[in-house]
Amino acid sequence: MDLLKLISPEICLVPLEATDRREAISALVCHLADAGMIENPSAITDVVWEREMQRTTGIGEGLAVPHGRCPTIDKLVVAMGIPSEPVDFQSYDRKPVQFIVLVLSPPDAITDHIQVLGAISRLMSDPGFRKVAINASSAAELSDHFCEALANA
Repeated sequence: MDLLKLISPEICLVPLEATDRREAISALVCHLADAGMIENPSAITDVVWEREMQRTTGIGEGLAVPHGRCPTIDKLVVAMGIPSEPVDFQSYDRKPVQFIVLVLSPPDAITDHIQVLGAISRLMSDPGFRKVAINASSAAELSDHFCEALANA
């Protein structure tokens, strides 16, 4: 799975207006629905929230990667958001989240799902890149940073 093919300004929500993690997840899911990339945002939000309740997706260093395998979608999609105010995702390092990447895939796309999660984790593990991503001021700027980094990886 080539993450670069999934990144565009249309999947980016800058700023993401949410006061808690459930609102943040819902906002990103609705953003994808508004862009015509998914249908039935309520059911998809429920799937992602159910996964979130099993174990937080706040992985530390200001990053959360909520995700879910959803029977109502037919291809893997990603959404990214920069909250206007940091959001408590109950991360393991107890730091609030400043950057969220939502990953949704069909139930049978296990390999692609894992590859995308890994690619995001590798990219965001670079402190310099993470800082640039968190400080993006627009969807286009965020998309450009990701595309440039992925093209050079």
